Amino acid sequence: MQTQYAALCYRLIRDKPQVLLITSRGTGRWIIPKGWPMQGKPPGAAALQEAYEEAGVVGRVTELPLGMYSYAKTLSNARLVPCIGVVYAVRVDAMKGRFPEEGERRRKWFSRKKAARKVGETELARIIRDFDPSQVDL
Repeated sequence: MQTQYAALCYRLIRDKPQVLLITSRGTGRWIIPKGWPMQGKPPGAAALQEAYEEAGVVGRVTELPLGMYSYAKTLSNARLVPCIGVVYAVRVDAMKGRFPEEGERRRKWFSRKKAARKVGETELARIIRDFDPSQVDL
């Protein structure tokens, strides 16, 4: 079992939260930004770095995770690796037009309910659906 750090990126529009989803590079499924641990970075900072690289997000991240979800990650050699995604809330302050993976992914804002329906992992859908920004210390 491998661990990745994931970013639940959100913004408030008229006091209603919206969640940012991106497409995966391989299948085009809707996902949240996530990646492997980074040497010298705490987990939340690694999640924030992935949000920038994969979606152009500039923002603030929580110290404590919102939750975890399981999934199978497909590696470049088509091998499946069981993973746990540790999810951190990221309040989005700005979105860069240019970012490292801009030509490889789409990004789109959704309501929590729609975002939960778009993602394929049941546990992640629950985390998104139950997310309450007022309970996050940012």
